[in-house]
Order: sequence, then C-alpha cells, then structure tokens
Amino acid sequence: MKISARNQLKGTVSAIAEGAVNGVVSIDLGSTVVKADITMEAINDLGLKEGTDAMAIIKASNVMFAAGSERIQGISARNQIAGTVASVKKGAVNGHVAIETPEGARIMGSITNEAIEDLGLAEGATALAIVKSTDVIVGVE
Repeated sequence: MKISARNQLKGTVSAIAEGAVNGVVSIDLGSTVVKADITMEAINDLGLKEGTDAMAIIKASNVMFAAGSERIQGISARNQIAGTVASVKKGAVNGHVAIETPEGARIMGSITNEAIEDLGLAEGATALAIVKSTDVIVGVE
C-alpha cells in the first residue's frame, strides 16, 4: 500500500508503556526514538512488542521545526528529532523543509515561508523536527 504521508521512518519497537486505553510505543530509529501514542487495541492488532520492526508515519503538516540541535525544555511534544537541513523548497506562501538524521532518515515538514526565514532554515543548518506523540501513526509490514 502506498500512502500520502511524506514521513515513513523505519525502526524497531524498543518499548511499550501500556495503559488502560492507550499505550505509548517507542520506535528506535538509531540516533533517536520516536514515541507514538496509540490505542491498546491498535498495539494488539498490530502485534507490537519489543523487537518488532515498525514504521513511524507522520504527515508533513504535523511537523514543527526549531533552529539548532538542543532539545527544547518545557514543551509537551515528546518527539524532538535532531538533524541537518537537507532541503528547503519555498512555494508562494508555504514551503517544505527536510532534515536528515545522522543515520540518513529524512523528516519533511510543511511550514510557512516566514517561519523558514525567521528560523534561518537553510541547507546545512542544524534543526529539530518536533512532533506530538499523538500525531505519529504506527505501521508494520
């Protein structure tokens, strides 16, 4: 199946924190771990357990950016993925920014051109991709 979400990050389930209704699935990508807050029903239906190969799927419109590579303190978003800006493509009002992690995974986000300029996001700059755990979909083959 092909899907329209730009970000399909392959990794391995490293932990599952089970709750009564939802659980938090940690997917290890190498240099970082992406957390997904999904239902326990989905965790069971997908057969997720530690060591399972899984994919973190994130729509580009759900990705925020911050300049630099230092984790931001005092923010509720669980996923702060550090990387280097690999590409910036501006449109009329919005643009697409892609950062690349040390392992080569790419995370693309759609933000305003004004934000791109204000943050100084240009190829080669360091940046954080920020994603709420509730915006991460988990997929398995």
